[in-house]
Amino acid sequence: MPNSVSAKKSLRQSQTRRLRNRSQRTTLRGVLKKCRIAAVGDDAEAAQSAFRLAVKSLDQAAAKNLIHKNAAARTKSRLSKLLKESAAAK
Repeated sequence: MPNSVSAKKSLRQSQTRRLRNRSQRTTLRGVLKKCRIAAVGDDAEAAQSAFRLAVKSLDQAAAKNLIHKNAAARTKSRLSKLLKESAAAK
């Protein structure tokens, strides 16, 4: 339990940030899952739009330090590779 005023404020801020970050991470995971599912599916147009949305979401998350910028780059690379492989297989 925080005793000083600044410690109480710090606790409030960290709780607010934790909830916001959790919500944004959950949303990001959902977008990535939809992109992976669309890449395996039949509709190339839907896969491409899902990929664009995933890249945008990853870039925003990296800009806000929600995830590391290298993790965002790695994930984008893997999604791009998956999209190209599934397009070549069809």
